[in-house]
Amino acid sequence: MHVVWDWNGTVKDDLDDHVQALNATLPALGGTPVDRETYRAKHTVPIPNFYARLLGRTITEQEWISSDNAFLDHLRVQPVRVRAGAVELMAALREAGHTQSLLSLCPHTTLVREVEEAGIGHFFERVEGRTGASGGTKAAPLAAHLDALGLTGQGHRVLLVGDAVDDADAAHANGALAVLHTGGLHHPAKLAAAGHPLTDTLAEAVALGLRLTARSAHPVAA
Repeated sequence: MHVVWDWNGTVKDDLDDHVQALNATLPALGGTPVDRETYRAKHTVPIPNFYARLLGRTITEQEWISSDNAFLDHLRVQPVRVRAGAVELMAALREAGHTQSLLSLCPHTTLVREVEEAGIGHFFERVEGRTGASGGTKAAPLAAHLDALGLTGQGHRVLLVGDAVDDADAAHANGALAVLHTGGLHHPAKLAAAGHPLTDTLAEAVALGLRLTARSAHPVAA
């Protein structure tokens, strides 16, 4: 099996950082600060839609560019915290013969720097962040990611572990499996309502993913 890890809200434990960064950008747009629960309940991808939910209006392209830059500047100075148990889980997957990669919609240079700071780059066959315009979804980047890994058309071998409905949608668009966890940037109730496989921890997500991918690769005859 190949595991594609999401970064923000999944491997990187950064919900509080994101809330603080968002609150630093909202006043310039006429908005007011939000708490963690509001952030998680209203968070969505593409991110400009998230701002629209919070502000009750669509933001302009220039507002989006300015807010996104301010948001990233705020995140850039925060220390990188890897979610508890993630390193041990990655080591166990490698020992079991599974391969792993990292795919994120955060800027590629930022992702590479943060992975290096966390000291976990040796676990991954490929580390890939966003190189184009911000504000998109993960389906197309995942397709390119799998193609670069030689996994196109082998979705039954691929598990994406993430924290957003967009992660699951991207996996399904590419014939892969996704298991989401409840500890990230999106509210558990919203994830549960979407109907995708859902667990409370990364370890449980991987365990469930292993079972589901094995079942997909070897379907039981009717």
